[in-house]
Parts: sequence; structure tokens; C-alpha cells
Amino acid sequence: MEKPTPTRWHAVSIVASAKSCDAARALKARRFLSKDAPRLPLAECSHPSNCSCTYRKHADRRAGPRREEEKTGLRRPGDQERRTRRGRRSTDVPEE
Repeated sequence: MEKPTPTRWHAVSIVASAKSCDAARALKARRFLSKDAPRLPLAECSHPSNCSCTYRKHADRRAGPRREEEKTGLRRPGDQERRTRRGRRSTDVPEE
């Protein structure tokens, strides 16, 4: 079975257990780009020889929907799409 190719924004978070140190629990909800993630055991770990922390993989650094429209799937009545002109990128195609 082939491994999926990591995306540009592939990320990890630290999974801390009940036995984990305070440093690991402080980073529990934070996502890091894979290349920038701190190595385990953490430098501040109070018991590095018995570290039980692991990484959880995520396809993206961002967690969950960020905009209200993405959360509900609905637009407010009267909201108009303002992007009617061609974009700034050379690959953008003008809408007709």
C-alpha cells in the first residue's frame, strides 16, 4: 500500500497523556507544520526517558472551518458576492 504524499501544509499536533509533562500539555491544542514541529521528548520535558507523548497527523495546519459561511454552509440574505472582476493572478480567468 502506497503512503499518501504529504501536502505542503501537512501538520502535526502533540498528543499528551495523563502522564505527560506540563510542557507537552501546554502545546496540546497547537498544530505545527511537520517540518517545524518540536522533537519529542520536548526539551522542557520533566521525564524524557519515560516520555509517552506522540504526534497526531493532520492534512492541514488549520483546524476546522474558519468562516461562518464554512461552518453553516449558508450565506446571510442580501450578501452579494463582491468578487466580480478578474483576480490579481495571471492565471485568473475573468468571469463572463
